[in-house]
Amino acid sequence: MPGSLAFDAAGLLPVVVQEAGSGDVLMVAWANREALERTAETGLAHFWSRSRGALWRKGETSGHQMSVREMRADCDRDALLMVVDPAGPACHTGSRTCFGDDSATAAGILAELERVIASRSGADPASSYTARLLARGPDQVLKKIGEEATEVVLAAKSESDERLAEEVADLLYHLMVALAQRKVPLTRALEVLRERRRAR
Repeated sequence: MPGSLAFDAAGLLPVVVQEAGSGDVLMVAWANREALERTAETGLAHFWSRSRGALWRKGETSGHQMSVREMRADCDRDALLMVVDPAGPACHTGSRTCFGDDSATAAGILAELERVIASRSGADPASSYTARLLARGPDQVLKKIGEEATEVVLAAKSESDERLAEEVADLLYHLMVALAQRKVPLTRALEVLRERRRAR
């Protein structure tokens, strides 16, 4: 791909980085030919830092690397879309995206919850409900999912809207714990939804 792209006079082009599962734009960076070649070779996002004048791999210091699913050029071939699975926040400030705090958005809330659940894995069971649930093993988590699904059904039939929202939140949380136990990222499930939407 690098050979067919229209780099600018400095040998760079802008790269829009999009999260695979949610479709959210996480950041915009710059890449030269070497950065794109390294990305293709390793499957991890590499960019060119204009301020440092150096090649860099996303996450090389923070650990928040980005696994690249695909790269697509725009119609003029002078910009690139990079679709990734991030292993943490995209922004150096700790925000999920470089466009500000998205903790109030649905995607931001779920991403934050996923990080919290992952951080509880292997922690002292006495330290939190999540650590205790994970320590008890898959059967306990699956039992809780069954209980919470029943609560959702009951709330939908006879309770207030607020109660229904609370029970759905409980069910979503326990579903995410089940994903974490299997080390399946939430983006995998979201990608399934995306593909099903396209097929409808």
